Amino acid sequence: MTFLGRGAEVLVQGITGREGAFHAGLMKEYGTIIRAGVTPGKGGSEVEGIPVFNSVREATASFPTVNTSVVFVPAPRCKEAVLESIEGGLECIVVITEGVPQRDALWIIHSAQREGSTVIGPNCPGVIMPPRTKLGIMPSGAFSMGRIGLISRSGTLTYEVGDALRRRGLGVSMAVGIGGDPVVGTTLSEVARLMQSDPLTDAIVALGEIGGDMEERLAADVKEGILTKPVVSFIAGQTAPSGKKMGHAGAILQSGANTAQGKVKVLEDAGVSNARNPWEIPDILLKIGKNV
Repeated sequence: MTFLGRGAEVLVQGITGREGAFHAGLMKEYGTIIRAGVTPGKGGSEVEGIPVFNSVREATASFPTVNTSVVFVPAPRCKEAVLESIEGGLECIVVITEGVPQRDALWIIHSAQREGSTVIGPNCPGVIMPPRTKLGIMPSGAFSMGRIGLISRSGTLTYEVGDALRRRGLGVSMAVGIGGDPVVGTTLSEVARLMQSDPLTDAIVALGEIGGDMEERLAADVKEGILTKPVVSFIAGQTAPSGKKMGHAGAILQSGANTAQGKVKVLEDAGVSNARNPWEIPDILLKIGKNV
């Protein structure tokens, strides 16, 4: 599994749309190296001083060092856009688009695995690595540079916890919002393993929620010693009624399974420190060790 580096060189697919243009400007302002944009039929134009090409192939021919794509293409054409980046050999594709059909998401993820690309998302806020790399829609003001790796299934909760860490002097080495759909390209456990090998990350914060088994797989990695850095978790949805979808397409609580309480128990049994609320996370980290 490959992953973006802190010196990612980026193209933005769907850059001429409203969201693509707006966030491309913010990413560039933050310091992200954006080499090109891609919108079929808009080649030869510019957005925020970024040259626009008709295809990923054209963009990478002009900028062969590009290794990352951020995708704002609307859901009906998102699959084709992502496959174009995969076939173009890009290492990491961050899919911001929401409403991607599950069948399309499965196709994207299978293709990425076959070709050795990493997909973050779909329906995710992206990645931020302070102080100069932002891939997606993360609000940069919520994050400061530090040594905490933050992974989340929830966009808004990512920002809240990032800001809580910032206010306590605990910045992030990277924050990754993996997306809240039932089918996503990268799991909590996969990102945590990357953080385990990252020399700039001393501890890991995982923000989970009801539904699915990502948190249980993360707990297994801790229990088996794959993750040896301190892990702190918070599970959202502790008051969710059974059978009700709570905000995310993936956060559906099935009767008797995947409950917040069940996830908390599995994580705690594995040795993970669990926060009762998001604002308790900085206190737990400060107790774990001075180096974080």
